[in-house]
Amino acid sequence: MFDIISFIPRAVAQGIPLLFGSTGETLTEKSGNLNLGIPGIMYVGAISGVIGAFLYEQSCGSADAMNGFLTVAIPLLASLCGSLLMGLIYCFLTVTLRANQNVTGLAMTTFGVGIGNFFGGSLIKLAGSEIPSIALSATSQHFSRALPFASKLGWFGKIFLSYGFLAYVAVIIALAASYVLNHTRVGLHLRAVGESPNTADAAGIDVNKYKYKATCIGSMIAGLGGLYYVMDYACGVWSNDAFGDRGWLAIALVIFTVWRPSLSVLASILFGGLYILYIFIPTGGNLAVKELYKMLPYLVTIIVLVGTSMRNKREDQPPMSLGLAYFREER
Repeated sequence: MFDIISFIPRAVAQGIPLLFGSTGETLTEKSGNLNLGIPGIMYVGAISGVIGAFLYEQSCGSADAMNGFLTVAIPLLASLCGSLLMGLIYCFLTVTLRANQNVTGLAMTTFGVGIGNFFGGSLIKLAGSEIPSIALSATSQHFSRALPFASKLGWFGKIFLSYGFLAYVAVIIALAASYVLNHTRVGLHLRAVGESPNTADAAGIDVNKYKYKATCIGSMIAGLGGLYYVMDYACGVWSNDAFGDRGWLAIALVIFTVWRPSLSVLASILFGGLYILYIFIPTGGNLAVKELYKMLPYLVTIIVLVGTSMRNKREDQPPMSLGLAYFREER
């Protein structure tokens, strides 16, 4: 029998990395930058946090000697710095040097995964682990700790209050991004840059500054998705290439939600549920059927993309300058 009470928390946990990634990519694309390097940025965000947590755990020697604030702050700061660096590299190549955004993004994904696997393998050797993974259980306990009274509230507590703090941060960031984009002067300027950088430039808006800021902030948000996956969803266990295709799912989620961060909160849960649906529906051990179930989020995205194209409404379309380098006219 399908257990909806057990299914929803699993779907939410699966969807939170997608929510971080899609929110970050939406901000980036609103500036006109198409960053296909999001999977690599999320990977670097994850390994940067793992490095910070590993070094802190090793310096403390035992879980009892670890400070709760530093246990969270160090990997969090390391993750933000790592993903920010990736965002700066992407901006330098595509905004300053005007390199092709598609090629640069794909290269950033390959680069990010390579960097993550290199440092991940190095940490595994340093830890002397007999299996190809490293466990940061002491750090993970702080990231995955649910609200203390959640277990006393039955099904309500399990569905709404049984997650680590980063899950709620992801929702807050998505809603805040939606508000900034639609109700502030900064959001208006950012959307203007994404729609018509020439017009925005003529109006006195610094196009390159907005592209840099939106892309770097978006990269840091996406990097938190990688950190959440390792420290909360995977219980602090890092294994090379274990992140899967979640970065690409985050990009698909941007299209599915027609570039609206507020819609991505529920849409990420839907994608997370579709991604793990095969666990709750008997497949008889048929691996082919399981892979077909994992295709569902992409299939739904394609259907939405076709539907929005047929409706031909401007508000459902991507920014007009998305993926195009901006060449400033001489004045």
